[in-house]
Amino acid sequence: MKCLLCASWSLKHICKDCQNENLQPSFFKRKVRGNIEVYSFYRYGDIEKLLHTKHTDLGFYIYSILAKVAFARFAEKFSFEEEVASLGVDESVKHGYSHTAILNRALKSEYIHPHFSKLMATSKETYSGKSFQFRLLHPRKFKVKAFKEEYVILVDDIITTGMTLTQAVDALEKEGKEVLFCLTLADAEKK
Repeated sequence: MKCLLCASWSLKHICKDCQNENLQPSFFKRKVRGNIEVYSFYRYGDIEKLLHTKHTDLGFYIYSILAKVAFARFAEKFSFEEEVASLGVDESVKHGYSHTAILNRALKSEYIHPHFSKLMATSKETYSGKSFQFRLLHPRKFKVKAFKEEYVILVDDIITTGMTLTQAVDALEKEGKEVLFCLTLADAEKK
């Protein structure tokens, strides 16, 4: 097959050279709810075409590469004094896979224990392309299933308004959990 970025022949959808040259993560920081830090690995505009693959079968492979390049490398360097759970935000399966579950799985390490389908939206409204006002009027209504760790890292693919992450943090805090920070692939504010 050909690399999606440079069109060279490759065994992967994005060749190693392009992964090393074009997909090296940066670190962008912003906050939700005034106190929860959100770290994003890329500017939205830098990987926009890759992010849009999540609505296709190809997305599984692209998100797996992005998870390895960004999330797995982060997990290798992360340490904490207690066990930390990582939770993908609403890991609903669409197109045969959950893109947030792929990202979350890459965080598995000595200190981080990924859990799956523990934070699910009961409202199936999609926020993609919707206004802040729409998001306010249609909350995600997250349901939290039990897990043992007190500390949590939240995982999502994109942060736009921060509404989804804010609602997720609120739901977890109601269950007595402490969100350390959130990780996303891309920040839509960073074009």
